[in-house]
Amino acid sequence: MKCPVCGHPESKVLDSRPTNEGNSIRRRRECLSCHKRFTTFETIESVSFVVVKKDKTRQSFDRMKLLNSLVRACEKRSVSMQQLESAVADIEQTLQATMKNEITTTEIGELVMEKLKALDEVAYVRFASVYRQFKDITTFRDELNKLLEK
Repeated sequence: MKCPVCGHPESKVLDSRPTNEGNSIRRRRECLSCHKRFTTFETIESVSFVVVKKDKTRQSFDRMKLLNSLVRACEKRSVSMQQLESAVADIEQTLQATMKNEITTTEIGELVMEKLKALDEVAYVRFASVYRQFKDITTFRDELNKLLEK
């Protein structure tokens, strides 16, 4: 690993520990030349995929866009940022496991609703009302009734 201070190509690892629920490794290093310490992170290289939108346009998957939609749905609710980050990580992991190059917004939306239903029912209904494009109060009530039946 190249030192970020002096550019020397060799360093020694002082400490390694898992981070991010075991999905990456944090390594504390020391440059063999200038003896400055720095931290590196090792993660699994993930396969990028394309999201196919309803109008058939394609764009690359954006983790932050997904997180922002969850934050918006959970606004003023007692859901922590850590819970939302974990939900996004689970959704992303599920999508990676499909081994598909292209994922539809429908597939992503269903996974998000499943996670939100477990986290917070109000956030779930908020997200569902936008995602499923509720046209009127009857559609909204029907979704609430489905939630209450379970």
